[in-house]
Amino acid sequence: MPDLPAATQRSRVRVPLRFGDGYRVDAELVTFHGLTDGREHLAVVLGDPAPGTAPLVRLHSECLTGDVFGSARCDCGPQLREAVERIAERGGVLLYLRQEGRGIGLYNKLDAYALQDQGLDTYAANTALGLPEDARDYTAAAQMLQALGIDRLDLLSNNPDKAGQLRDLGIDVRDRVPTGVFTTAHNVRYLRAKVLQTQHTLPLGELTELGVG
Repeated sequence: MPDLPAATQRSRVRVPLRFGDGYRVDAELVTFHGLTDGREHLAVVLGDPAPGTAPLVRLHSECLTGDVFGSARCDCGPQLREAVERIAERGGVLLYLRQEGRGIGLYNKLDAYALQDQGLDTYAANTALGLPEDARDYTAAAQMLQALGIDRLDLLSNNPDKAGQLRDLGIDVRDRVPTGVFTTAHNVRYLRAKVLQTQHTLPLGELTELGVG
């Protein structure tokens, strides 16, 4: 188990969350000192796990276009909305990580979109820009979990890399729970690329049936 630098809780504040479809839930937002990457990541604590059970946790990478503007080019906004409700029902934490565009930043992500419009998939577009396919590192996420007293969890994710990195960082990921599939005419090529390139657990057959490939 790696010896992670200790992060500490900086502040906790209760915030009522309201979504466009009318869903409402009260959350506790937690900020931190000592995160290794120096970014302002946020923990959203929702509900209370039953005694003796592992909390449900999602690592959600910030997506301005999807989370805020409702972009149909990705599935980030619907995943965020789903995760908040599922975690609130069971009890756990959503870590909102400031890793726009799988870690390459907003401007680079939009540049990659332009290349996708020319036929490249989401990963090939990053490569064409001289950027990593996925630049995300979850060390700060592991620090946040430890600062919250969580060392054992069920992970709400379709991405095996998230579970693998957390385990390498000493977090006991008991189970990986898949999210829903939120397909639009604009994101189906993106979702299919995630299955083929990084082994996301999404139904490839359904994505193929939508005419991609």
